[in-house]
Amino acid sequence: MNVTGSCHCGSIVFKAIADTNKIIICHCQDCQKLSGTSFRTIVMTEPNSFTLIKGEPKEYVKTAESGNKRAQGFCSDCGSSLYATGEAKKNRIHGLRIGVIDQRSELKPSKQIWYKSAQPWLNELSAIPKFNTMPNKQ
Repeated sequence: MNVTGSCHCGSIVFKAIADTNKIIICHCQDCQKLSGTSFRTIVMTEPNSFTLIKGEPKEYVKTAESGNKRAQGFCSDCGSSLYATGEAKKNRIHGLRIGVIDQRSELKPSKQIWYKSAQPWLNELSAIPKFNTMPNKQ
């Protein structure tokens, strides 16, 4: 599936071919810390299909629990997390962050990984009150 996306401020714009068979939710502690939330939703790209249209992401290389080195791409202006990929510059497959993809509502996850690190209250989300916008103070 062809996808397009950008960071929050628009300094970085990209396109890629997403592998819709590889859409996952990751609950690992690294994803929690790097995203600032309880999990991260990711779609993998076809090899070498990620193309920058505008801007250049900054990359931070971290060592995953598996021992693999993973480059984390983000906007150095607004801080939007864009992707993770291998450290090598050739034959890259990107794990795009669903939140920065324009077609995100079409990308439904098919599996969850590192569930042993999932926050215990996630299964209770459906019981928490919901508001379509910010509720009025009462």
